[in-house]
Amino acid sequence: MQVTKENLQELEFPKLLAEISPYAYSPKVAEKILHLKLLKIDEAEITLKKTAEYLTSYESSNAIPFSEYEDIEAELKVMHIENFRLENAAFIKIKNLTEQIGKLQKFFPVLAETFPILLEEVMQLDFKKEIVDKIDKVFNRFGEVKSEASPILKSLRTEIQHAKKHIQENFSKTLSHLSSTDFLDEIKETVIDDQRVLAVKSGFKKRVPGRVLGVSKTGSITYIQPESVSRHYFKLREAEEEEKKEVDKILRKLTAEIAIFAPELEEYQKYIFDLDITRAKAKFAEKIGGVLPKINRHKTMRLVNAFHPLLLLRNREEKKEIYPQTLTLTEHNRILCISGPNAGGKSITLKTVGLLQLMIQSGILVPVHPKSEMFFFEKIRTDIGDNQSIENHLSTYSSRLKKMSGIIREADDNTLLLIDEFGTGSDPELGGALAESFLEFFYEKKSFAIITTHYTNIKLVVEQLPNATNAAMLFDEYSLEPLYKLEVGQAGSSFTFEVAEKNRIPRFIIKNARSKVEKDVVNLDKTIVKLQQEKFEVEKLKSNLVEQKESVEDKRENLQKLNEQLQQKLYNFQKLYEEEHRKLQFGNKIEAFIDGYLKGKSRKDIVKDFVKILEQEKFRKLGSDKAESEKLKVTKRKVEQQLKKENIQVQIAETNQKLEEKTQKERAVWMKVGQRVRIAGSTSVGTIETIHKNGKVTVNYGLFKTQISQDELERI
Repeated sequence: MQVTKENLQELEFPKLLAEISPYAYSPKVAEKILHLKLLKIDEAEITLKKTAEYLTSYESSNAIPFSEYEDIEAELKVMHIENFRLENAAFIKIKNLTEQIGKLQKFFPVLAETFPILLEEVMQLDFKKEIVDKIDKVFNRFGEVKSEASPILKSLRTEIQHAKKHIQENFSKTLSHLSSTDFLDEIKETVIDDQRVLAVKSGFKKRVPGRVLGVSKTGSITYIQPESVSRHYFKLREAEEEEKKEVDKILRKLTAEIAIFAPELEEYQKYIFDLDITRAKAKFAEKIGGVLPKINRHKTMRLVNAFHPLLLLRNREEKKEIYPQTLTLTEHNRILCISGPNAGGKSITLKTVGLLQLMIQSGILVPVHPKSEMFFFEKIRTDIGDNQSIENHLSTYSSRLKKMSGIIREADDNTLLLIDEFGTGSDPELGGALAESFLEFFYEKKSFAIITTHYTNIKLVVEQLPNATNAAMLFDEYSLEPLYKLEVGQAGSSFTFEVAEKNRIPRFIIKNARSKVEKDVVNLDKTIVKLQQEKFEVEKLKSNLVEQKESVEDKRENLQKLNEQLQQKLYNFQKLYEEEHRKLQFGNKIEAFIDGYLKGKSRKDIVKDFVKILEQEKFRKLGSDKAESEKLKVTKRKVEQQLKKENIQVQIAETNQKLEEKTQKERAVWMKVGQRVRIAGSTSVGTIETIHKNGKVTVNYGLFKTQISQDELERI
């Protein structure tokens, strides 16, 4: 997409990027966001979908396991150098980055339907667990080299510990021995160069064998390391030097081993940077209510309840109301001319469309209604604001003409033009005529454009062009306050004299001005005002009617759902009643067994009858269904084989139809009010109370009533 730096500034795109940048974890990514480029439609669409997917993680409990990280770009540049050694912190950064990739590759497959694009991207990476394993083998969780990193290192560190132990023990013995003498100063000991030393009075220094490490400023105290400590100290220093060499050797080896995975690590870094940008965009979208509208390949833009994101944030902070705008641009409605009074929102509407277009074409979600639609332009050209140039000695009008010259050369059917105060800056009549010619040129080029104007002739030309539309920023004629609402299809008045009167311009001056204006122009302006006000009232009434209609529809749907729920409850209650009735009958039989036993009936006969009932129940619950199912399978198999041989499907269909007609005729005979019936397969008997036209009947079971289809009933 082609857009100049000046156009980006006019649409405040750099300010928008500055709002997104702080959400990045990495300072490098924050800097990248400040220089985001506009993308081609395929690339932008993928970026938008990724951002929308990431946004869903904030709106649900599926938090993506992506946290702050340190980049490894510097390490990637030097790890290939032969015999090079990375520092401890570098290995920990590499490990943490690799672990992030592993966590993400485990997380996204579990929620594949929620994050399809993010899943696809992360699974393209070749996760190397060996990187983590190799680093863990050398480093502990505090980022220190383990003693187990090599046998030599373990041995050296054991020597160091022994040497330190001997130093402490021998120093303590010497200090304890000399404390009973007068050789030591009051402080007894101190530390010099990380070594414990005795504070010996200088007069007795020759009486204390050891190594002199210093003298006090006054010379009265000599600091001596006891002889019994010195030899162990030299062993300690020697072991520590060997330890450093061994650690260096281990880390050089580890660097070479990790360098083998440099291609994978470069991919990890690139992916994490991209994911950081996606996350920052998603966080910003969450703040402004950004969504992914429908992206069209054909030239149709429908913005529904579109907000200017920067104005939205500013007004929210200042607790001011902000008004969304709704408009449409298509191949059959390419040019929108907005008119109306100053400070009514014309320029903001212009900037809103431009900024949202830049956002969507750079992969940033936009604050619009989800039913909005957008498409991609190849060029955006703007002329917004005062472009007077002191350096070039250009007036505002000359500067705008120079810019218009460039726009004329580049305008085509894939260009979006955003021009504020179209035609102003010169003699109204001559400037208006020139602006009219510009408009006709852009129309012939089939460019898409949104322009704002106060010129009546421009409004009249737009009204005559089939693929252009007038629009007005609504204004309350009585309070003379802007309503900040865009009304498409009607030209607006500038309310010149009315606004002047509100701002306390003397009436005699306004009256004089009116007399100087041509009568037709005044009448036209009055007509526009009247039509605008009437249309606003009609729109308000229409909106109320729509709301009432939607409310009635919602209530109707709720009643229908409630009715369905009640019908289902009745059906369930009927089934429950039948089950309880069956259990009651079974209980009565058991009670009869008990009575028979008490009256002397033989136990053998009672058990025999009881077992018979159990077998019947078993057959009812298991055998019947299974046997019936097997019979149906066998029958179906035989019928299918017969059909293949004789090809008599049509005859069977006709037979079935005749049987169905016969059944319906029979049902029509006995299906009448008062007939006792039951549901096929059930034991509960009811009476038909009402026969409905929709094929259903109301059956009275005594305790309750229910509606059921005639086909499900059989007569008693």
